[in-house]
Amino acid sequence: MQTVVVTGGTDGLGRGISLHYLKAGARVLAIGSTRAKGEALIEEARKISAADRAHFLSVDLTSVAATRRLIEEIENTYASVDKLVLCAQRYKLFGKRSVTPEGFEHSFALAYLSRFVLSYGLLDALQCTKQPVIMNVGTPGVGLGAVHWDNLQLERGYSGNKATLQSFRANDLLGVGFAATHGSGPVTYIGYNPGVVSTGMPDSLPLPLRLMTKATFAVAATPVDKAIKPMVELLDNPPAEPFVARWKKKPVDLGKKAFDAEDALRLKSVTEQLVGTR
Repeated sequence: MQTVVVTGGTDGLGRGISLHYLKAGARVLAIGSTRAKGEALIEEARKISAADRAHFLSVDLTSVAATRRLIEEIENTYASVDKLVLCAQRYKLFGKRSVTPEGFEHSFALAYLSRFVLSYGLLDALQCTKQPVIMNVGTPGVGLGAVHWDNLQLERGYSGNKATLQSFRANDLLGVGFAATHGSGPVTYIGYNPGVVSTGMPDSLPLPLRLMTKATFAVAATPVDKAIKPMVELLDNPPAEPFVARWKKKPVDLGKKAFDAEDALRLKSVTEQLVGTR
């Protein structure tokens, strides 16, 4: 039986992936921050006779320490992990800069650091399986944002939009760096851009932008059940290359600056200095 771990697994795309693999007979561990959503997922699993294979953990992924404890719990509970799907994201496009108790800017901690720690921390569990794959859901191929090397925590010139885009670009480099250091191993790393998907993202926006965005989503956004299909295809049939990036089904050009190998190794080194190595 396959084991699938999904961060952000109780909402949006993550929930869609969780339910798909439960229906397919896999064991699914959904990670989320809202217990009510986790309980709702378990109830949905019960309806499809999959409650015994559905597991939920409430974890604050903005905390590096909590993320490391999660890795320990996964390793102590499951013999291996076949698929790691990284979806956890909370958009904070407006408002003041917020910092975690560990001193990291919120978006950087949740959307990048947690993915870095999980990607490398679960490597042993992934390498135990026949066709291990990590999918990092973000916006590869979007030419916006940058890694602010001398201001990673955005202590100067902060904006929610800048923080969100920096985390996306950092995740592009995470995939490149992972492949550079572990490309000879069995794990395929996929950077994935699902495009505009009908999720709860607009709920994080202030009025009247929330209403405008919801109206746009109603017309232009892809429903979750349709949006996960190309994701599942990649997860079940990962490419042979150690790292690929896709915008839905379209390959993303890895020759772009966003995927620069030197930058990727530089960010890996900087991140290890911030969070340590396992």
